[in-house]
Amino acid sequence: MSHLALYTFGVLKSPLSDPAPLTHEFYDIGEAVYREMSQHSGYLARAEAADGDRGAFFEADWGAWGEFAVPPWYDKGRTPETTALATTLSLWTGLRPAFDAIYTGLHREALSRRYDWFERTEHPNYVFWWVSDGVTPTWQDGVSRLEHLHDHGSAPHAFAFHDSFAPDGTPTTGSRRW
Repeated sequence: MSHLALYTFGVLKSPLSDPAPLTHEFYDIGEAVYREMSQHSGYLARAEAADGDRGAFFEADWGAWGEFAVPPWYDKGRTPETTALATTLSLWTGLRPAFDAIYTGLHREALSRRYDWFERTEHPNYVFWWVSDGVTPTWQDGVSRLEHLHDHGSAPHAFAFHDSFAPDGTPTTGSRRW
């Protein structure tokens, strides 16, 4: 059985350590979104740092999820005081459960505010790919798949919702086929 890996990456307008209310609002919503998503049908797991330290992405121990990595175009800070990114790496049972979790509830509300918090870039902000049961995707996997999606468009190797693929590599046509 295959599982769906999801990597998300966004560049924040200000560092995570910024004391501004907008940054605190992002954190507050983010923590609630994580709680809600982890209860969603189809959610399997997400990368979490062993020490749980906010903003210490680069120094954290991510266990089986591997060494932390970011796309080469990320040009902001890499210390807890200067890091200006938000990223996730997670596993799902399939496209429909992931779609339902992302486009409903608190995450949908957060998406409507994304341009308050995130810079607009020409890069995709998420990518999916299928992994075999028992395989834990790594941060580097996510980065390379995101770059592949940016450079080549959707393919069975790396895809987005609107041009998605089944675990066997066949294209799905429209969101209702999941």
